[in-house]
Formats: sequence, structure tokens, C-alpha cells
Amino acid sequence: MREYGRKRVMVTGGAGFLGSHLCERLLDRGYDVLCIDNFFTGVRDNILHLMDNHRFELIRHDVTFPLYIEVDQIFNMACPASPIQYQIDPVQTTKTSVHGAINMLGLAKRTGARILQASTSEVYGDPDVHPQPESYRGNVNPIGPRACYDEGKRCAETLFFDYKRQHNTNIRVARIFNTYGPRMHPNDGRVVSNFILQALQNQDITVYGDGGQTRSFCYVDDLVEGLMRLMDAPDDVSGPINLGNPGEFSIKELAEKVIVMTGATSKLIFQPLPEDDPMQRCPDITLAKKTLDWSPTIQLEQGLEKTIAYFKAMV
Repeated sequence: MREYGRKRVMVTGGAGFLGSHLCERLLDRGYDVLCIDNFFTGVRDNILHLMDNHRFELIRHDVTFPLYIEVDQIFNMACPASPIQYQIDPVQTTKTSVHGAINMLGLAKRTGARILQASTSEVYGDPDVHPQPESYRGNVNPIGPRACYDEGKRCAETLFFDYKRQHNTNIRVARIFNTYGPRMHPNDGRVVSNFILQALQNQDITVYGDGGQTRSFCYVDDLVEGLMRLMDAPDDVSGPINLGNPGEFSIKELAEKVIVMTGATSKLIFQPLPEDDPMQRCPDITLAKKTLDWSPTIQLEQGLEKTIAYFKAMV
């Protein structure tokens, strides 16, 4: 606990899509919030509305280098999270996941802070178990173009649990499935932002493969609530725990839904499927329901309405 009994909470990647929403939620709870970002994919506009809050502090820093501060909790969210972003510099992506985890775990060990790792559904690779429970060990190509992210996050999970076993570090690991909402980067190549922007400009919508591959889409407010509950959970709850919406939609269904909701005249254009792109991705959230009393409440149409409104103001 810091001054006046307030918790001081650090969010790495705090100027990113998820990180900025998390910073906002933590401030609403009355915490002092320290936002760490090197602005590789995060943008200052995401946190501009927080800068006047006296409990908010921003430090420009790369987590692949150590950071010497005092904190009570750490949300380790830093890492490019879309294929377009993390394939720009795959070596740096791996460093961010691995060196970043080592540095943040070292900080948690020194300060006694509770630390949460933002892991990913990508640890499951192209799954042959559906939906994916936390017990499933995955089907990942360790030398493919997505491995810098997939294997980087898998190694980060290893480090977290080794720090727990070796140093008794108070860890939490969340495996985050597809999340969408306002403040998504418009050029990150994810299907929700891609489809909405193309539809709003009446451009043809690019669908990779035949559009039959499926995803589950979780609205950002639901995801942040899950992260908060995981951090607040008793010390024996370490995870990993899946956080995502089990509602499953094909990519083609999503594209058609966006066209209808935007009133666009766009047509679907089909392109070859990228290498190692998974055909199915859907979380089994039984553990999150049981352990955190958490499940998503915002339906896809409701979340898309808010996300479309956000992007409409941009174009």
C-alpha cells in the first residue's frame, strides 16, 4: 500500500487497446495507476483523457529493460498482439514476451507485488480440441511466422510458474481470447477492425480462406472485468484461466453482420489463408465461471454497435 492507503498498480502496455481500458477501470476503483509503454503499438490518444488525473502517471519505457519502482500490483500487458504488428520485428516480439516477463517478475519478486500475465489463446495454436480448456497443451508450430508470439507467450507462462515454484511469487495468468472494442488500432489487421473500417468506407471486405474458420469475440469491458476479478482472486488462484466469449461465429458470419450493421454496400473478397492461421478458436470458460464467477454479458451485436460508432468517428 502506498500513500493514503491507496494501491499503486502498474500496467505495462498501458497505452494499448486493452491496457488503456484497464488503466481507466483501475482509476475508477481509486488506485494510483502507473502506465508503462514504449509506444511501439500503443498510442497516446488512448490515454489522453487520463493525463489530468492526479492518480495517473505515464512512463515511456521498454519492458525488455529492467524498471526500478515500487508497486503493489502489476498487470503485464505489454506485447504486440496482432500478426501484422508482431511480425514487423519477430525477434523483438519474442524479447518482449520473454525478457519482459523476466524483468516484471523480478520486480514483483523484489517488491512482493502480485503480478498478472496477459497470456493468449494463441498458446493453443491450431487446436485439435474444441472448445479449448486450460488443460489442453496446444498444437503450435515452433518455427512458423506466428511462433514469435505463440512461443513467446508460452515461454512467459513457463517463467511465471517457475517464479511461483522457486520464489513463491504471487502470480496470475490469463489466457485472453479475441477481444474487440473502441481503441482497437485501426491498422492492426484484426478482423473486427478490418471489417468495420472497410464497410464504413464501402470497400470490399477481405476474408481470408473461405470464411468458414471460427472465432469467439469478447467485448473489451467484459474482458477487463475478468482481469480485475482474476487479480482480486484468492492467492491460491494462479491460473492459467481462459477469458473470452464462448459464443462462436464464422469469419464470414462476422463480415456479413458488419455489412448489415453499417449499412454498407461492400462485397466479400476471398484471399488465401495465412500460414498457421487456426481454423477454430473458442474458449472453455468453465474454470472462470467457477473460480471467478465471471462470464461475458455483452452480446456481439451490442459490442459491435459501440465499436462501429468509435470507428465511424475516425473515418
